[in-house]
Amino acid sequence: MTLKPENIRIEDYSYELPDHRIAKYPLEQRDQSQLLIYNNGEISKEQFQNIDQYVDSNITCVFNNTKVIQARLKFYKETGAQIEIFCLEPIAPSDYVLAFQQTERIKWKCIVGNLKKWKDQELNKVISIQNTKIILKATKVSSEGNAQIIEFTWNNSGFTFSEILENIGLTPIPPYLNRESEGIDKDRYQTIYSKLKGSVAAPTAGLHFTDQILKKFKEKKIELEEVTLHVGAGTFKPVKSETIDEHEMHTEHFVIRKESIANLLKSKKILAVGTTSVRTIESVYWLGVKLIETNRWDSHISQWEAYDLTGKYNKEESLTAILTYMETNAIAELHASTQIMIFPGYSFKMVDLLITNFHQPKSTLLLLIGAFIGNDWKKVYDFALNHNFRFLSYGDSSLLIPKN
Repeated sequence: MTLKPENIRIEDYSYELPDHRIAKYPLEQRDQSQLLIYNNGEISKEQFQNIDQYVDSNITCVFNNTKVIQARLKFYKETGAQIEIFCLEPIAPSDYVLAFQQTERIKWKCIVGNLKKWKDQELNKVISIQNTKIILKATKVSSEGNAQIIEFTWNNSGFTFSEILENIGLTPIPPYLNRESEGIDKDRYQTIYSKLKGSVAAPTAGLHFTDQILKKFKEKKIELEEVTLHVGAGTFKPVKSETIDEHEMHTEHFVIRKESIANLLKSKKILAVGTTSVRTIESVYWLGVKLIETNRWDSHISQWEAYDLTGKYNKEESLTAILTYMETNAIAELHASTQIMIFPGYSFKMVDLLITNFHQPKSTLLLLIGAFIGNDWKKVYDFALNHNFRFLSYGDSSLLIPKN
C-alpha cells in the first residue's frame, strides 16, 4: 500500500457540486443518459446506448442483481404525529430470503424518524391488501447505536412481510434528491435485472441498462455474470472525519454462486457494473487469501483487512481455494459480508474496468474512484461538470478504463 488512511485527507476528495447538477428525476429512457469514456487517460463523450462499442468480447461483465425494497413505512400516532420507520436489515431471522417469507412477525434493524415523539407505546396501522384489512403493529425492542430494533407483527398469516412492504412501503430514494418518492421511482429506482430483495439503495450504475443493451452484449459474446450485494443506507454516509482512518465503513451482505466464481476464474478481464459489484468481487478475492493463509473459512472482510493481508496470491490461486472449499463442503452459494474500504493505494485484484455514476464529494465512493484511476478522477469530474453531465443516482454514467 502506497498511502496510509491516516495520511488521506477527505478534503482532497471534494469538489463543488451545485444542486442544479444533481439529477432529481430519471430520464424518460434509461439508455439515453450521457456516457463519459475515460480510456487510458483520454476523455470523451458518448451516449450510454452505444456502450457496447467500447467493451471487448473477451470481457466478463459483472452485475449486482439486488432488488430495492419498499423500505419506508409511515405510522401515525393518535396525536397525528408522523413516525417514519426505515427498514435497514432483518435481524430475526437475519437471512433475507427467510425474512421476506415471514408471516405474522419479524424483527428489523431500522432508522426511526421523529423518534423523540415515539415513547414506548405500540404503533398501529390499518392496511388493505387485496381487499383484506390487516393491522400492522410496530414495537420498539431495543436500541443499537443510532438504529432501533423494531418488531413488526400483523394479524393475518396469509400475507408475508414482503407483500406488506410491497403494498404499503415507499421507495427509499436518496436523501439528496430532497423530494418525496413518487410512482415513477418504484420502477426506475430499480435495475431491469434486479432479482433478490434486500437493498435500501439502488446499485445505480445499472439503472442505464436496457434489454437492448444486454442483447448487444450477448451478441458480442460478452460474458454476463451476476452477484448479489444488498446495498445499505451507509452508502450515503459522508466521511466527516478529517482523515479517513477515523471513518467507520458500513457492513453489507453479499451472495455469489459457485458457478459465478468459476466463470470469474476463467475471465481474462472483468468489467464491474457499479461500485457494489467492485466491493463484492474484490472481497471474494480477499476471502480466498484468508482461506489460503489460515486454512479455515471466515465469511467476513473487515474494513482494513485487505491492507493487512498479503496480496502475493493471484486471482487464480484465491478463487481456486474458494472453489475447492465449496466443493469439499457441498456449498452452492457463498454467503458473506464485507466492510472493505477501498481508497487510493489499494491494489485491485479482480476488476479491470468499471461502469459507474458520478458520486458525492467526500464520499467513500469517490475514494474508490480515486483508487481506480488515481488523481485523474479530478480530470473526469471537471470534464463532467463542464459538459453538462447529470450527477448522482439518477444522473449520467462513465466507463473507466485505467492506464496500462
